[in-house]
Amino acid sequence: MWVALEGGDGSGKSTQARLLADALGAVLTREPGGTAVGARIRALLLDPGTTALDARAEALLMAADRAQHMAEVVAPALAGGRDVVSDRSAWSSLAYQGYGRGLPVEALRRLSDWALGGRWPDLAVLIDVPADVADARLSAAGRAADRFEGEGDAFHRRVLDGFRTLASAQPDRWAVVDGTRPVEDVAARVLAVVRARAGA
Repeated sequence: MWVALEGGDGSGKSTQARLLADALGAVLTREPGGTAVGARIRALLLDPGTTALDARAEALLMAADRAQHMAEVVAPALAGGRDVVSDRSAWSSLAYQGYGRGLPVEALRRLSDWALGGRWPDLAVLIDVPADVADARLSAAGRAADRFEGEGDAFHRRVLDGFRTLASAQPDRWAVVDGTRPVEDVAARVLAVVRARAGA
């Protein structure tokens, strides 16, 4: 099974991805940056010094990372009988570059489908956190914001609305978990949802 943890910046999805992978004994990976090539792409995309990057160029860099990630990490793990837990997936491109940047969502879906060879995650778990809570968490982190985290409130609200829209449109492929609860409670709920969907 391939499970993607999704959510806006500050949602806690990276923590939940790690906890879920530990609980399942799964391969833990991330997008962008799950491969050596992807790490270089990630550095470029997240660097606040990367300015004037066209939204389409950003989407294509994400797709390049995704294709390499599928070929090098996800496909071999699944073929070897391993579960995979990914911190973000192609759905993040639909939320960030589509709803956030304003690119056509269906065009991004086709691009991502091509990069994935048609193989999307079996389940996406949205760690749903209100924008004001996510902002407070990022501020409390006490570190410099990356290129995406530094976008304005309006951008992050569009991304969050995008995730919620995607989840409601495909309830068979998505589960939504309240991310405002204590970390352990969220982890227990995520694990329960994943096991239920897997029929375990």
